[in-house]
Amino acid sequence: MQTSWIPFVPDSASTVSGKVDALYFYLSGVTVFFTLLISGVLIFFVIKYRRRNPFEIPRPIDGSHKLETLWSVIPFIIAMSMFAWGAQIYFENSRPPQNANEIYVVGKQWMWKIQHSTGQREINELHVPVGRKIKLIMTSEDTIHDFFIPAFRIKTDVLPGKYTTQWFEATVPGKYHLFCAEYCGMNHSGMIGSVIVMQPTDFDNWLSGNASQQSPAVAGQQLFQSLGCVSCHGGSGEGGRGPELAGLFGRKVFLSNNQTLTADEAYIRESIENPGAKVVSGFNPIMPTFQGQVTPEQLIQIISYIKSLPGEGAKPATGAPASATSPTTTSSPAGASATPAKK
Repeated sequence: MQTSWIPFVPDSASTVSGKVDALYFYLSGVTVFFTLLISGVLIFFVIKYRRRNPFEIPRPIDGSHKLETLWSVIPFIIAMSMFAWGAQIYFENSRPPQNANEIYVVGKQWMWKIQHSTGQREINELHVPVGRKIKLIMTSEDTIHDFFIPAFRIKTDVLPGKYTTQWFEATVPGKYHLFCAEYCGMNHSGMIGSVIVMQPTDFDNWLSGNASQQSPAVAGQQLFQSLGCVSCHGGSGEGGRGPELAGLFGRKVFLSNNQTLTADEAYIRESIENPGAKVVSGFNPIMPTFQGQVTPEQLIQIISYIKSLPGEGAKPATGAPASATSPTTTSSPAGASATPAKK
């Protein structure tokens, strides 16, 4: 791992880290400048206008509208520059690009379980290539965690029952720290890991060396069939009783309450765990809730399968899993246990 030339500042190894550092140094510079300026002026006034004898009467001082305007406008401009600069970095860092490689992360007391879209699994390690955009799709099995990579300047809460996303593009090969930055229990301090940034060819070789594992989309297809979801939906809604799923992800969904939304991971998960929350227009809320019958990892697999379904011929007016999958059992694909063994 590289060492930053600035003491107490982590390595800078992503496309956004330099921008975050620039804003940080700007904030620090403004703070130091005005601290020294105000302190110096204060000392100067204390000395210059000190009382020289007990009977001295200071002369009256008239206010200055120009001066008051100046010291109101300048701080306002500086504050707005901080806001605009910070907002620009925030929006850039919170909107994953469309062509990013997706990696699934599940937080669990006290480890990070990571799976690549091609199936490779890791525990407390994340292998990524230099120069490729990576999108993390994260959830938690138990309590609130926080996925924090100081060298990339990214830090995102990982919440139970919800998906959060974060993206980055590594720029420097090396091994970097991975922390949980939210207190999550007695072994919180041990919930650490490593991010290994590799050259693209080395990363591709690493992937090919772990190619025997099943991808989430394939596992999700088997789970989709074994749970009986196909009887209502099929891959493209052949079942008739549930909305069409082909091309669902990222599409507009029309609900029975005349609202619309865009289907994302959070919507699909909610439709599986609480199908009555957002019912698709034209369908009845016949699907029972089965929250807790499938694990977070199995939900990721089902969602990956739904995301992989081609969108040709899909009808934009419907097509949401508000009556989504209808699991009647918690058996898993490829011999996986419905409740993963504790590690």
